[in-house]
Amino acid sequence: MVEEQELLDFKTLMQQGDETQLRQFCINTQPVIIADYVADIPREEIWYLLRHATPENRAEVFSHLSPDVQLDLVEILSRYELISLFTHMSPDDRADLYKQLPEERGESILPALAQAEREDIRRLTAYEEGTAGAVMTSDYATIPPHLSASQAIEHLRTIAPDKETIYYAYVVDERRRLMGFVSLKDLILAPRGRLITDILQPEMVYARVDEDQEKAARKIQKFDLLALPVIDHNDSLVGIITHDDAIDVITQEQTEDIEKLMAIAGRHEAGAYMRTSAWGHFRNRAGWVAGLAVLGLVSGFIVQSFEGFLMQFAILAAFMPMLADTGGNTGSQSASLVIRALALGEIKPRDAMRVVLKEVNVGIYLGILLAVLAFGRVMLMGGGSTIPEGVMLVNIATAIATALGLQVITATLIGAMLPLVVARFNRDPAVIASPALTTIVDISGLLIYFYTARYLLSV
Repeated sequence: MVEEQELLDFKTLMQQGDETQLRQFCINTQPVIIADYVADIPREEIWYLLRHATPENRAEVFSHLSPDVQLDLVEILSRYELISLFTHMSPDDRADLYKQLPEERGESILPALAQAEREDIRRLTAYEEGTAGAVMTSDYATIPPHLSASQAIEHLRTIAPDKETIYYAYVVDERRRLMGFVSLKDLILAPRGRLITDILQPEMVYARVDEDQEKAARKIQKFDLLALPVIDHNDSLVGIITHDDAIDVITQEQTEDIEKLMAIAGRHEAGAYMRTSAWGHFRNRAGWVAGLAVLGLVSGFIVQSFEGFLMQFAILAAFMPMLADTGGNTGSQSASLVIRALALGEIKPRDAMRVVLKEVNVGIYLGILLAVLAFGRVMLMGGGSTIPEGVMLVNIATAIATALGLQVITATLIGAMLPLVVARFNRDPAVIASPALTTIVDISGLLIYFYTARYLLSV
């Protein structure tokens, strides 16, 4: 976070236009901090500042800016400035920016780039969005298996300035097939003349280029890796996913799951709230809200069909909000836990029966607890209500408590089952959104409530 006083000092520096101080500021300040400073200032001023940075720092600051700010800056850059920016960006950031450019602008700068950079852009942008190939970088270190430890260290010293990380060096054969890896620690501690084939670790975690990006990122998280190699269908090494990119992927996926859980459509990008207009937020929310409102008419129809019963037992209406809230809360709790467990790979759709048995037990415990609370609430505060002759308050309390207990059990079961059913058909379980679940639970709860009360009260 940028401190307020530091931000004021930065704005003063920009107003003074002291080029020497601005150049020194760019040298002494971390790129990510500079990106925070300039996030909300006019785009022309951002580029005015970045002109005082070295080409390498300029490219790194640019990569930390939001996609919208990047595109705004691209609009004011000359072709030469854009080419320089592309030349000094890391391969994955360069590919991400290229995918956002208008087609004509992107094609216009490709001929001016080095052939290796052109081919790298084409290769990295060819992978489908959401896959490991789309988030990997081609900026990694490899070593041949015939080198000794000392030769490998000299090799890494030579290529280090051009690589994002050299802590892991991947051992590949003449066809670039992945044989294993060695860590920098292994190389330093190994005897100088020991061969790489004797040091490398052949058993390693990797991802395929078409593997889901979240699954690949979870591997980095699970095995505490700094980077994850990505191979193609010929087992050839084509890139790596670094831990910082894995964090970005997990953040993006969590954002997507949370917004889907709340029935929000759209692109589900992290940090997009302020960049999205009010009309954009409306479009993202309106479809689900309108659809669920129409579905909610079913609840109104159920209440209307029991209108005579409610007039006879008006006290039942006082407890309908408690029924709806309790059912929605318990159902959402169950769904959230199951969706999270599915996302982390803790459970699979084939575990449905075990999950159902567990959630039924939880639902029974919760149902008994809330039934007791409801019974006590009716007995303590329902004495002033008008009830038909021949019906005792304890009978009404029993009917309400029983209905509430059954509603909690069914809501818990529905909340657990819906994500599992969706996952069984290879769909995102987060689409079983909390509002949709609440609407379904409301409908089932009203049916349970009225039929249970009518049966127990013998009406």
